[in-house]
Amino acid sequence: MKRFLFFTIVMAALTFMSCSAQEGATSSQTNNNNMTKVKLETSLGDIVVELYNETPQHRDNFVKLVKEGFYDGVLFHRVINNFMIQTGDPESKTAGPDTPLGGGDPGYTIEAEFVFPKYFHKRGALAAARTGDQYNPERRSSGSQFYIVTGQVFGTEQLMGMLQTKKQDIFRRLVMENQEKIRQLQENQDEAGIHALQDELIRQTEAEAQFDELIKAYTTIGGTPHLDGQYTVFGEVVEGMDVVDKIQNTTTDRRDRPTVDIKIIKASIVE
Repeated sequence: MKRFLFFTIVMAALTFMSCSAQEGATSSQTNNNNMTKVKLETSLGDIVVELYNETPQHRDNFVKLVKEGFYDGVLFHRVINNFMIQTGDPESKTAGPDTPLGGGDPGYTIEAEFVFPKYFHKRGALAAARTGDQYNPERRSSGSQFYIVTGQVFGTEQLMGMLQTKKQDIFRRLVMENQEKIRQLQENQDEAGIHALQDELIRQTEAEAQFDELIKAYTTIGGTPHLDGQYTVFGEVVEGMDVVDKIQNTTTDRRDRPTVDIKIIKASIVE
């Protein structure tokens, strides 16, 4: 009986996925009131990013590093066309042309701050780089490295398959958060209670999984949806996407480093 009850609540993640991922509506539009902006003066032009208040640890750390001059002189060390441009490695400031890059940081990481699906990897999103899940299961962000999404446009059918997986992820997370309650219901062999909890977790999942704005963005301006829920999105470009495109279209070597150095000359808070 206990195994059956637990199996029922977990397998519900597969049965309710037939519901349309387009149900409900949410807005990914940012509130421009009291949001911090940072200008990145690069060797190919200026980029202005806006930092989300809902990711305060990433926002405050980014502002701190900008004020310290940490980003002045760093290279865009990893550039992949139709994907993203990455920077923030302090070791890149003095790196020779054949020096491997991507391992530098300030000596600390930042707790993940996922605000999905409100903030996602649309074109122009600002997100924190990190090491892989094998070494970093909590998905903590690099203390300094970040990337700007360029991505590509997706068809609705292709996108819907990805979003059903995201919906399953939300449900599984809620199950994990309610493990103790599930355990108690199992011990009491309370089949009615566990079915009621299942229905409640499905309701909570549907409330979170409101993808209208996300679908609109990915099918029009594009992005990198497979990174959602994996890396913290903490801002977006509000000026200078033409500069981002210049950077992503540059020639790169086998390590995805531009063959001609592209750097952040100066980063500053926009007053």
